[in-house]
Amino acid sequence: MNAATSNLVISIGAMQVARKIPFEDPQVLTYVRIAYVVVQALVLGVYYFITLKIKQKNDQTVLKYVEAANPMTKEPGKLVVTTNKDYDLGEMSKLMRGVYMGVAMMAFLHGYMKYTQPLFIQSLMGLKGLYDSKLVSIYLQGQPAEGDLKRPFKAAGGFLGAAEPQTDKAAIEEAEKRIGKKEE
Repeated sequence: MNAATSNLVISIGAMQVARKIPFEDPQVLTYVRIAYVVVQALVLGVYYFITLKIKQKNDQTVLKYVEAANPMTKEPGKLVVTTNKDYDLGEMSKLMRGVYMGVAMMAFLHGYMKYTQPLFIQSLMGLKGLYDSKLVSIYLQGQPAEGDLKRPFKAAGGFLGAAEPQTDKAAIEEAEKRIGKKEE
C-alpha cells in the first residue's frame, strides 16, 4: 500500500475512533493536547537529529538529475547538480516546513475554530510521517540508499501522478546541451 493510500486509511480510521473519544471532558482534552504537542516535538527532534547526522556524514558525492517538468508549462525540466548532503538537507527542510505548516493549521483549527478531533488525528499522522520518511530510513534505520531510497527520491503520487526526476544519462546530457546553448 502506498503512502497516500495508507494515510487516507489511517485518517478515516482515526476519525472513527475520534468520534468515540469524549472531548467534552476537560481532562481527556488536556491529554489529547499533550499527546499532540509531544508527537510534534518528537518529530521535530528526530528531524533535527537527522539534520545533525547529515551534516556529520558530510556526503559530498555529486548528484545530477533533471527535475520533472511542470505539466502546466511547456518548459523542459532543469538540470540540478548538487551533493547528497545538500540534497538531503533540502529534503529535511521540506519535511520540517511540513511539520511547521501542520502546527500552524492546527493552531488555527483548534485555537480559533475550537475543533478537537484534528488534534488526535494529527498526532497519529505525525508518527506515520516519521515512519514513511525516507531520510529516517537511511539515517536512523541504517538502510542503504538503494531502490526506493535512492536519491533523488521519487515524489509521492498525487491525483494526476507525480512526475519523476530523470536520472538517466541521456536526459542529463540533453539538459546540459540546453544549458550550453543558452550560454552561447
